Amino acid sequence: MAFWAQKGVLLVSLLTSAVRGRVEKELSPECREFLYMGTPPTGLGHHALQFICQRYNKRARYVTLYNTVDRIPVYSAYTFKRSEGERCLDVPWMYEPQLSTSSDTDEMQPFPRGYIHKNFEDAQAVLDDYSNAVLYERGSLNPDEHQGEPDDKASTYTLTNVVPMVPDFHKTVWSKREHVVRKRLNNYCRGRAYVVTGVTTSGKMIRRENINRIAVPTYLWSAYCCVDFDHNAPYAERYKFPSFAHYGLNEENNEVVEMSVQKLKEFLQRTTFVDQNFQIFVGDCDPPARVKL
Repeated sequence: MAFWAQKGVLLVSLLTSAVRGRVEKELSPECREFLYMGTPPTGLGHHALQFICQRYNKRARYVTLYNTVDRIPVYSAYTFKRSEGERCLDVPWMYEPQLSTSSDTDEMQPFPRGYIHKNFEDAQAVLDDYSNAVLYERGSLNPDEHQGEPDDKASTYTLTNVVPMVPDFHKTVWSKREHVVRKRLNNYCRGRAYVVTGVTTSGKMIRRENINRIAVPTYLWSAYCCVDFDHNAPYAERYKFPSFAHYGLNEENNEVVEMSVQKLKEFLQRTTFVDQNFQIFVGDCDPPARVKL
């Protein structure tokens, strides 16, 4: 049964551990730069969840909270980069050495050919998990079209940033919403935009060799925060700043629902196991009022 569906689990602690070949007590400053006010979402906690500072080509690229039991990310948090939406076509899928029992690198690596040692499979998804999962396809929480530089785009192609999505929902609903958000932030966000995209689960699993391997998301959700935006934008776009959010049911013939970050927080408190202190952005991305002199 998926971790989020296990009753009796009390999710009360703020996660402050990170994995970089070893468990650390605090996210490093280079990882916190992808989080609004340097603070990850609060109100989540479980021994199976691990922070990954996603590193590629000698640089940190974004942060993922990963469930090593369900073998999917709970969320990925990243900073949006302006782009025309180009996609990477020649990047191999990668795995995360930080989740293996022993590793001499803290950077994501392409899957090696041949047999994957069990210490990879125990804590994360591998390509074989998706090879016969005909009802689902790989969907990235941090999509490459929300990144600008080639290395930032390439870093999104790790299975620790991927969840199983129903193809119809992924291609006709979720990807279109990613495109809408990209255009909105391209046009009206003047400063840095912080994005957190995550999932909820309810027990459905992808199995391989009669073993539960990967949890299938019930809902996908996403929220952004941009406090420096164009106040002269048309009202239809301006009211969606400094923050806005949406979620969608991971099934065929569904649509996304747009809402405020506060409403998304309330929705997640009703539908998944987070505590009453759950918060996606500090203060729901409501910047403190400027002091008048």
